[in-house]
Amino acid sequence: MKTVNIEEQKPQQQELPGDEHKMEPQPVYDNPEVKGCGKLKNKVALITGGDSGIGRAVAVLFAKEGADVAIVYLNEHEDARKTQQSVEHYGRKCLTLAGNVDNEDFCRSAVKEVTETFGHIDILVNNAAMQVESKSIEDISTDQLVKTFSTNIFSYFWFVKAALPHMKEGSSVINSTSVTAYRGSSHLMDYSSTKGAIVAFTRSLASNLVDKKIKVNAVAPGPIWTPLIPASFDPERVSEHGSSVPMKRAGQPVEVAPSYLFLASEDSSYMTGQVLHPNGGEIING
Repeated sequence: MKTVNIEEQKPQQQELPGDEHKMEPQPVYDNPEVKGCGKLKNKVALITGGDSGIGRAVAVLFAKEGADVAIVYLNEHEDARKTQQSVEHYGRKCLTLAGNVDNEDFCRSAVKEVTETFGHIDILVNNAAMQVESKSIEDISTDQLVKTFSTNIFSYFWFVKAALPHMKEGSSVINSTSVTAYRGSSHLMDYSSTKGAIVAFTRSLASNLVDKKIKVNAVAPGPIWTPLIPASFDPERVSEHGSSVPMKRAGQPVEVAPSYLFLASEDSSYMTGQVLHPNGGEIING
């Protein structure tokens, strides 16, 4: 599998939420040499932020393992079409749903459309997120604070509330948190705060749903090469993304997706309330 070295990352900048098809080099989201073995055969997965980055890699890997997929995204239509084509390449169906997850009504309507299309939901991946770099807490407006929390954590509550009646014993909820939940971030204070909340939400929801035999776990990626990076930082910072971790490079989405597959499948049957850490070797003791 091809990875990307730091020197290959071109200085670049985009507007939020970012577009994968404009990135240089392109993120690696699939490894065709790895064959599926039916771990998610005939399952249905709903993935927020599924058009690009980690969400795309998860959608494609789930499809390879036999799942039909619904992806929720904001407005990155070209990226969403690419994800849909990649899912369908592996013989599975892909429903695309455009809208803003910071709106509870949209979250409910998205779940309704998924269940009307597929009948049920086996795997919910709460992955959509936004971040805005701020050098000082004084630079974080109330509007930005509310937008970050409503996108990054409120939407997780709303999707679980809407999806839960359609999930049966053996289903899985997987939440995307971040290494910043554990070590903080001086320039992403509101973002890292939401990621800390996601850890607490994961542990609490796992305890709440354990009697229903629904697993709830999370993944806390480190620096991954996704559209959120050129959409959040200046070109110089983008070109150095990942250089500070022990592996000295950014991870690729394809390197993170197997963590989600493990948590979605029966391989993790004895795990709930846990967090996996694909982060390039940073020890965070979380």
